[in-house]
Amino acid sequence: RGDASESGRGAVGSGRVPRTPHERLLAGLFAEVLALGEHEVGADSDFFALGGHSLLATRLISRLRAVLGVELPLRALFETPTVAGLAAELGSADATSRPELRPAARRPGDPLPLSFGQRRLWFLYRLDGPSATYNMPLVLRLSGALDRDALRAALGDIVTRHETLRTVYAEGADGVPYPRVLDPADVGAVSDPRVVEAPGADVETLVAEAAGHRFDLAVEPPLRVTLFATGDEEHVLVLALHHIACDGWSLRPLSRDLATAYAARLAGRAPAWAPLPVTYADYAAWQGELLGDAADPRSLAARRLDHWRRALHGVPELLHLPTDRPRPAAASFRGDHFSFDVDAEMHAALVGLARSRGASLFMVLHAGLAALFTRLGAGSDIAVGTPVAGRTDAALDDLVGFFVNTLVLRADTSGDPTFAELLGRVRENALGAYANQDLPFEHLVEELNPVRSPAHHPLFQVMLALQNAPTGHFGLPGLRVRGVRVPTGTSRVDVTFSVEERRGADGCPAGLEAVVEYATDLYDRDTVADLAGRWVRLLSAAASAPETPISRLPVLAEEEHARLTRAGDGCRNAAARDITPAGFPALFAARVWECPDAVAVMCGEVELSYRELDERANRFARALAARGVGAEDVVALVLPRSVAWVVAVLGVLKTGAAYLPVDPAYPAERIAYLLDDARPALVIDDPAQVDDTADFPATDPDMPIDPAQAAYVIYTSGSTGRPKGVVVSHTGIASLVASQIDHLRLGVGSRVLQASSPSFDASFWDVCAALLSGAALVLAPVDDPLAGLRDARVTHATVPPSALAAVPEGTGTALETLIVAGEACPPELVARWAPGRRMINAYGPTETTVCATMSTPLDASVAGNPPMGQAIINARVYVLDAALRPVPPGVPGELYVAGPGLARGYLGRTALTAQRFVADPYTPANQPGTRMYRTGDLARTTRDGRLEYLGRADNQLKIRGYRIEPGEIETALTTHPAIAHAAV
Repeated sequence: RGDASESGRGAVGSGRVPRTPHERLLAGLFAEVLALGEHEVGADSDFFALGGHSLLATRLISRLRAVLGVELPLRALFETPTVAGLAAELGSADATSRPELRPAARRPGDPLPLSFGQRRLWFLYRLDGPSATYNMPLVLRLSGALDRDALRAALGDIVTRHETLRTVYAEGADGVPYPRVLDPADVGAVSDPRVVEAPGADVETLVAEAAGHRFDLAVEPPLRVTLFATGDEEHVLVLALHHIACDGWSLRPLSRDLATAYAARLAGRAPAWAPLPVTYADYAAWQGELLGDAADPRSLAARRLDHWRRALHGVPELLHLPTDRPRPAAASFRGDHFSFDVDAEMHAALVGLARSRGASLFMVLHAGLAALFTRLGAGSDIAVGTPVAGRTDAALDDLVGFFVNTLVLRADTSGDPTFAELLGRVRENALGAYANQDLPFEHLVEELNPVRSPAHHPLFQVMLALQNAPTGHFGLPGLRVRGVRVPTGTSRVDVTFSVEERRGADGCPAGLEAVVEYATDLYDRDTVADLAGRWVRLLSAAASAPETPISRLPVLAEEEHARLTRAGDGCRNAAARDITPAGFPALFAARVWECPDAVAVMCGEVELSYRELDERANRFARALAARGVGAEDVVALVLPRSVAWVVAVLGVLKTGAAYLPVDPAYPAERIAYLLDDARPALVIDDPAQVDDTADFPATDPDMPIDPAQAAYVIYTSGSTGRPKGVVVSHTGIASLVASQIDHLRLGVGSRVLQASSPSFDASFWDVCAALLSGAALVLAPVDDPLAGLRDARVTHATVPPSALAAVPEGTGTALETLIVAGEACPPELVARWAPGRRMINAYGPTETTVCATMSTPLDASVAGNPPMGQAIINARVYVLDAALRPVPPGVPGELYVAGPGLARGYLGRTALTAQRFVADPYTPANQPGTRMYRTGDLARTTRDGRLEYLGRADNQLKIRGYRIEPGEIETALTTHPAIAHAAV
């Protein structure tokens, strides 16, 4: 048929020849807009297959408006993109009602108008002062014999031709800004290049400084020219342009006019170019006339605003992406960039996907970005900004000026759509946005009036741009000219993705060049590189299988996936060690044999050696056995913290039974509930029952204990429902103790404080830390648990942060190691307690053998909440999404724990056990059939493999798109005015 091939533009000379007047007209306009020969366009030629895209589509509609005087909706071109199909649509097109863009009468002294875009840039200039944030540096490396006089004259010619390059922006007495165009006779002050002789100099630094010039727009035209002479026939020309005078599309007329003027001046004459049909001031006045008064419902502004109010209703004010640092209260606009390429094969695949779905390449890139952001925890309502040329009238094609507009594109990723479905949603939204692109973004912000914050850009914080505007070829006679990309070191929003297509001579996709500009307030370069890699990875998979749900598209590299899910060498998720599981009695017996005379328990003035404690526990174990207590029985210990309690714990474990600690200080109702629910074989509620065992031998009962047997049953607090008895075996004890010894530096001579309630699993942590390492267990007074911190003998203590906050300054001077656990630790506690000792943050739900992760020693100088650290020895910790897939570092997910320390489940509650203890899809090959526990806690991993706690999954507070942890509410209200306003 002569249609273009999927891989490129293709030749269509053999296609059906346009016959009707409308077909012939459209074929000519297709060729004009796409820069093709008329013989390359047939009646069945597809605009997008010929290389068209949304920007050129807008230009085609503009040309149709100018030539035929009709208003054809942009959607019509996407729906019927062939010459013949679009010709059929012209018959039903409405006559345009737009005012004509024409030169306006200009009388001396009359104030000139600013465009909406210029007003916003002027406001930002007045707010922040002179800045390089909105600079557009154009840097050209010139090789050959440069005629400096001809260049100087040519620059003067283009400054004379384009008024925006010789305009300053003054402020009237009423505070209203107005443009003041300098007389052409004064252009030398603007266009004369500052010449710098720089052979052997650090040209890159000099160029960056020139490109980053800070314009004082009130007195200084928005163009500054510098010429660096780096050799006899080597120069670098820097045109520092402010965005208020120029946009990306302006580079085409700018390059053409500069080449024309330079060639003319070399020949000793002025350039003979056609006059421009209008000036920028004419455009600014026409823009106001075109839009009309938004208060008038018949005006274009009112109709466009009505669309955007519907399109952006309820849009989140902040896009939550993982960052390296918290968002500051005010953005600094400092930035950097990261560049990467996409090969021709993937480029062709993306183009093919777009064509097969009646979409553009930009829409495919946008859908990929929206899907990625959802996978990175940003939710399912994703808003990004994108620039559009804003040249909606053909009279603006050859003008240098600031016409570009910004659209807010919203993507709905809810319901886990396939990528093809998401692309359809994105396409529909984009077509609506393109059809309403006349409304300036500045006007939209004024009318919608979102809550403003100096911390971030309004309505969106991420931009996506497909740079397919004709940038022009800067060819100067007798010179080899090469453009040089020079970053300004700024970032206007959090992240900007700029993508440029490369095409072969035949129009075939030849690859994509991409640059990610990012705010260094928030991101490190490695994080942005990962972000770019995830985008490419997801797009590649989507192009291959567009019917795949977005939740199943890969975002992790294979090595990264392995690191986050598998234990072993090189895996930052867990520390694997060959440790044979053993029962508590066997581990304790080893310590008795190694240090029989070392102090094991200290309670006031009472001290027991390891041998003495072992003998007492043996007698009590034999007494229990005589009453029929054995493996898998439960013995309730309703005892206060005391030597008898320690003896009872050891004695029960020696029988092979499990102990149930019940704090006698609990309300009678709770005690009754625990005993009724657990139905223990025996209740010990009097220390005399433990001590009155003199008739039994002191030798070890030597009961065989399988590590899989239950060791203890501890009830949850009941804060998330009815208290549940958690059954924990001996299997994880050996790995726990190995981790304690490694992290906490425990051994003979250490003194471990036991201050928590016996009913908390922290009490078992203390018992293990002391009695299975050779240290002494120091029992705090029952009526004043934290008094133990004042005990000069205590070297190690584990304290909940809330309790630690109440401890007076100067307490615990003898402490060598302090462990905080049980709840999130505020950074101020770290700053207060970390200096002078090892301070460790530990984490573990009741459903594990006390602990799952431990941090390295906390640094008091590091801001922010302390990390949870890494998994303890032989534990596995995953941060997963709702489909049990690992999330990338920095992305919030639910925390899952696996490994030998995992509890067996909930006592007598098999259905709940099955719900919370699920199959581990990442179980090591040598441990088939293992389970993992769903903690209900939110966490994220850092790039170096540490874990950060984010709170309970059901404790998130969201205000107008801001996600806030309960402990951060006060800070958020004081540092983010938008949150405070929305909260009120």
